[in-house]
Amino acid sequence: MKQEAVIIGAGVAGLAASIRLGCMGYKVQVFEKNAFPGGKLSEFSQDGYRFDAGPSLFTQPDNIEALFQLAGEPIADYFQYRRVPVACHYFFSNGKRVKAWADKERFAAEMEAQLGEPRENLTQYLVKSEDLYNNVGELFLKHSLNRPADFSMAEITKALGTVKLSYLFQSLNGYNQHQFKTPEAAQLFNRYATYNGSNPYKAPAMLSLIPHLEMNEGTFYPEGGMISIANALYRLALKKGVKFHFNCPVEQILVTNGKVTGIKAAGKEFAAGLVVSNQDVYFTYKNLLQNAGLAAKVLKQERSSSALIFYWGIKHDFKELGLHNIFFSADYEAEFRHIFSDGTVFEDPTIYINITSKMETGMAPDGCENWFVMVNVPANTGQDWGALKADTRKKVLDKLSRVLKVDVENLVASEETLDPLSIESKTMSYMGSLYGTSSNSKMAAFLRHPNFSKGYKGLYFVGGSVHPGGGIPLCLRSAAIMSKMVATDFPGGAY
Repeated sequence: MKQEAVIIGAGVAGLAASIRLGCMGYKVQVFEKNAFPGGKLSEFSQDGYRFDAGPSLFTQPDNIEALFQLAGEPIADYFQYRRVPVACHYFFSNGKRVKAWADKERFAAEMEAQLGEPRENLTQYLVKSEDLYNNVGELFLKHSLNRPADFSMAEITKALGTVKLSYLFQSLNGYNQHQFKTPEAAQLFNRYATYNGSNPYKAPAMLSLIPHLEMNEGTFYPEGGMISIANALYRLALKKGVKFHFNCPVEQILVTNGKVTGIKAAGKEFAAGLVVSNQDVYFTYKNLLQNAGLAAKVLKQERSSSALIFYWGIKHDFKELGLHNIFFSADYEAEFRHIFSDGTVFEDPTIYINITSKMETGMAPDGCENWFVMVNVPANTGQDWGALKADTRKKVLDKLSRVLKVDVENLVASEETLDPLSIESKTMSYMGSLYGTSSNSKMAAFLRHPNFSKGYKGLYFVGGSVHPGGGIPLCLRSAAIMSKMVATDFPGGAY
């Protein structure tokens, strides 16, 4: 008889975990409080405009391909994607503009022509980023840092030969200032700290491996928008026999003598010798295990940043914009100080705009665009988000109108918003933090909660609040790490 496994939460990591355990022979049930799979990866339509509501950047499709290979299913039957020719359009406060071309030589030439940044600086930076990722990043992404026995001596030797003290003891900003001649280039590469909700003026230079994913491996667009990722994984999970319970939040994780025995949901108990939580690790301990001590321990780490998001249907077609666009602050360091030290929104925020109608028809009415407009903000600590949202909206509109030389507010035909409070309530992300904890210290990676519980046998964790971190690629990696642990911890298999 197959062994029962329960997964709490149908986010991307929960879906990947269900597929992996299903392929291992477990009888898998997934319990999700929402009416749909995907977690933060969701969508909505309004007034003829369609919006991806959550993550908007797609890199490393091989993580998804690996799941279909494992399941023995052709990915093309479920999911299509293509490479984006320009990773991002950058707008600097001094009026300079840069297109980050997927062709690295073209990108290097663009940096030199538009910024005066010697092209060899970009080339050398990306070589170092790739080397760091391949020799250190892959080690970090494949294994639990809390189980040294999983590492081979060859992997450790390779990593030690790559890691320099500057990667550990220098900030990302400090590193970037040494690698580039122009402040614009340093600012462009500082933004990669925001990919895990961190501050480039505090986060270690190890984060310089992140650009490799986007600039060496490529940026991609999934046909149908980001929601197609969640839909494909959900269909694959169903194909592997996974059973889903929607509108069914888990109330309690059942434990006997330090070992999980199942969960309680909708007033019923469901037996399982294996429980995987895709819920924020803080809420897992606080609400589902009623373990205030372990919940408090999680809070010792600084939370990542959150976001204010404006979903705008725009009655105009901006030829100078692409799929991904960044409008930088004139004082980037002050912006991050406001976010992480002052707990508020900077007066000149950096603005990110994602426009999927640039890639695919049907996302907006003809001649119009669907704007996903995001500003990095602090996690919720009781701020007046109503006032902050209204104030930020005005500043964002004023800035975009000034740069694009048109009254953007008059072009807004449809509007919806998302703030840290609604992020927490919709996705169970404590304090609305998008990535769980930040990486604002050299030890942050080692302090992030592991993918297993040291106190409850049979309890595992996946998702953005645990190792290796937030974002779609890392969430998918967390499921792979978890499944490898389960195979080691339960060598007899699932039967």
